[in-house]
Amino acid sequence: MAALAGVVSAGVVLAVAELVGAFFTARATPLIALGSTFIDFTPPWMKDFAIATFGTNDKAALFAGMGLTIFLLACVLGIVAYRRWSLGVAGVLLMGAVIVASVVTRASVKPLDAIPSLIGTAAGLVALRFLIGKVWRMRSWPDAEVGRSAKEPDRPATSRRAFFAATGITAVGAAVAATGGRLLSAARSNVAKARESLTLPTPVKAAAPVPAGVQSKVPGVTPWLTPNKDFYRIDTALSVPEVNAQDWELRVHGMVEQEVRLSFQDLLDAKLIESHVSLTCVSNPVGGNLAGNAKWLGMPIRDVLAMARPKDGADMVLSTSVDGFSASTPIEVLRDDRDAMLAIGMNGEALPLEHGYPVRMVVPGLYGFVSATKWVVDLEVTRFADAKAYWTQRGWSERGPIKTMARVEVPKSFAKVPAGKVAVGGTAWAQTRGITKVEIQIDNGPWTPVELSTEASLVTWRQWSYEWDATPGPHYLKVRATDGTGEVQTDKRADPVPDGASGWQSVMVTVE
Repeated sequence: MAALAGVVSAGVVLAVAELVGAFFTARATPLIALGSTFIDFTPPWMKDFAIATFGTNDKAALFAGMGLTIFLLACVLGIVAYRRWSLGVAGVLLMGAVIVASVVTRASVKPLDAIPSLIGTAAGLVALRFLIGKVWRMRSWPDAEVGRSAKEPDRPATSRRAFFAATGITAVGAAVAATGGRLLSAARSNVAKARESLTLPTPVKAAAPVPAGVQSKVPGVTPWLTPNKDFYRIDTALSVPEVNAQDWELRVHGMVEQEVRLSFQDLLDAKLIESHVSLTCVSNPVGGNLAGNAKWLGMPIRDVLAMARPKDGADMVLSTSVDGFSASTPIEVLRDDRDAMLAIGMNGEALPLEHGYPVRMVVPGLYGFVSATKWVVDLEVTRFADAKAYWTQRGWSERGPIKTMARVEVPKSFAKVPAGKVAVGGTAWAQTRGITKVEIQIDNGPWTPVELSTEASLVTWRQWSYEWDATPGPHYLKVRATDGTGEVQTDKRADPVPDGASGWQSVMVTVE
């Protein structure tokens, strides 16, 4: 029962902080702050393991792990408080201090944003004292009926039923507070409504028409244009930042002749361009699905840099998100003709909140960890020798060019298919270089060219299809691509760390 008291009290801490936090930034709530701090200190191998194991559900897995950890710690604190109250208080205050430290060290968080955690900790301590007091009284006055001559204790008796009733009421109150906090936060936020009402301007350079035949002939292959709802999301933000476009500002500074500040209206009034671009996450394993293709609308970053006039010697732009994430992008790729942009639109609508609304970076040819900063608010023109980005500090590479990759999407690995003609298909990419050939190998047979779908551009992926005359038994299908420079995809296996995975995908299929 003491352990249960500790768990319910921990729920009070989180619920009250959630309720009070509705009037502060979302990053001021304990779970978000603790989770974000954990991510900051996560070693690359653990991040890679989480993405490889859970994919885009890595954040849900993190919250589940945090919930279990909090549950166990709360049980221990409840028992400690029951046996020695002073140690229990010390434990609660220590945990409160950890939460407050996690909050105030977040990017764009003010000292006042620690108030929800402080109030939540105080409320949790009161709840713990109340519930542990019930347990103490049960120890002094047992449930069993005693003789008439028994001396009545100084404190009123508490039964198990009374304890569980008090615990239940406290738990329900915590649940109501947490729900109220979430509803209040949603009601106070007008960012989603502002996004929905945004009318995107017409670009001065529209995206080239998509030629016929870009989609693989094989049913089940990924759509050539990825819908926004299906586009992969990998970032360090546990809570999607809600940035008011009217308050958004981009600062361009560092090794420049002229510091530049741009508002969202400045972007709307700029000469915008539109382009289909495929993006890939550096954590994508061989054959993985952390890649997508969309039509982006935005302001060329080269135009922004031209306004700032970078000084000689600058070789990198350090982009920073509102949540503190940063990426190091070679300055030359932001100034060439690949149309790197500050994107405000995705597939004909304003950027979804989870994909960077109101503004994000899109840079063809580079993995996202060095280029695709979401919710971007700062561009510092600097040098690789002088500044390190978020993942570079954690052992990843500085520049991150995307490697040539091909994958089999149909049939799936371990699929069972009938003998005879079997449709095989998939996607390949080598952004900025293009794909000129894809080959398939059945078991240890010869490499056979497949039929390539139409190429839309060098910065988008390219799909393929193949008709396989399948014979009964188990078979292994391998695939490799050749890029526009003539380089064949390497068969050398490499993990995503530090600069992206490599190797040939092998799919095992049983023909019946």
